[in-house]
Amino acid sequence: MGVMNRFMNFLGLQEEEEVVEREKVNEPAEQEFETSSFDSRKNQRGSNVVSIHSQKNVKVILNEPRSYDEAQEIADHLRSHRTVVVNLQRVRKDQGMRIIDFLSGTVYALNGGISKIGENIFLCTPDTVEISGAITEILTEEQDYNRMR
Repeated sequence: MGVMNRFMNFLGLQEEEEVVEREKVNEPAEQEFETSSFDSRKNQRGSNVVSIHSQKNVKVILNEPRSYDEAQEIADHLRSHRTVVVNLQRVRKDQGMRIIDFLSGTVYALNGGISKIGENIFLCTPDTVEISGAITEILTEEQDYNRMR
């Protein structure tokens, strides 16, 4: 009967929709017989798989605090799993030290990381971001080079 339907469909005597509906009804019944208990357990375990690209909107926050009061805003960004670049060039040195102390405690509590990436510029990352390499070594070499000139 399937050959006859295809032939009539080819000649345009029968609509394709009817054929498609019949095929869809038959497919699930065939799959039920073919599925083994191993395959069903395999499909259940597959639901625990997490996509690597699950974080689509990864943000890096650039922050230039002007007082110690803004340190809490930076900590809130870290708690929200955002990376923060902190530029301390516009605060006094003693306030900058207090901000870094506060952020160091926040980063430690969140299992994150903090790195100096320039003079008075720090990179604070949550636990989902790993920092590798050291920029400070390059900066010290350049400063030594400038002193020799």
